[in-house]
Amino acid sequence: MRRRRDDIQLKTPDQIRSMRRAGLVVAAGLAAMTDAAKPGVSTYELDQVARRVLAEAGAASSFLGYSGPPPFPGVICSSRNANVVHGIPSRDDVLADGDLISLDFGAIVDGWHGDAAVTVAVGAVSTDALALSDACRTALWDGIAAAQAGGRLTDISHAVQTSVQSSGPFGIVTGYGGHGIGTAMHMDPHILNHGKPGRGPQLVAGMALAIEPMITLGSAHTHQLPDNWTVETVDGSLAAHWEHTVAVLSDGLWVLTAEDGGRAELAARGVPISALAD
Repeated sequence: MRRRRDDIQLKTPDQIRSMRRAGLVVAAGLAAMTDAAKPGVSTYELDQVARRVLAEAGAASSFLGYSGPPPFPGVICSSRNANVVHGIPSRDDVLADGDLISLDFGAIVDGWHGDAAVTVAVGAVSTDALALSDACRTALWDGIAAAQAGGRLTDISHAVQTSVQSSGPFGIVTGYGGHGIGTAMHMDPHILNHGKPGRGPQLVAGMALAIEPMITLGSAHTHQLPDNWTVETVDGSLAAHWEHTVAVLSDGLWVLTAEDGGRAELAARGVPISALAD
């Protein structure tokens, strides 16, 4: 492990493999919560599902106790409908038919972090809500495909922006974005979801990045609720949030929080998966 300009942590192949173990715990937790996200289920119950996955894997939470104030009380962020990110799980926050909920989950294995998020449709949701989530997920994978060694950081930002804008008149949340990840959950560099390509640090083998577009059906502007965590759209419009942790390697990419390593989505975009994933 070493550092480079802008204090970006570079990992060895063995360290990337350790991050993959954390990523698979995250993938398992998100899959279990997606299955459990039904009308009548509280976000507290979803948090309990994630805690069981962590316990069974012998992993620690990236989120629990994260610096506040106040310290974050859950192992997941559960952000429903107009909530964009950082929603606090609660017994009183009960899912209803037609909801759209973002579930963000992080795990630590042997000191290495994995971080990913999905947006889940609860019951029968509107066509607009489905289109929003689909556009966000597509933008995530388009951004990942741009995270190739030899490129620049804002190639990712531009790919996300272009993808979202080609999908419809969605708002791209500007105050939040992706980040480096490794021995800490949030590290350099910060990754905007908009901007011109060809700028910022060069992408090199050994980087691990959490890419996470957040978009809305209305305004791109947000505000933080009095709990000092939950971020909500200012106009009450629906929001979607998708995220993966990806390793940049000399021979391709490895999506550490995707069960298949990203093979299907990368192949569809003509991007090689690293031999390290085999």
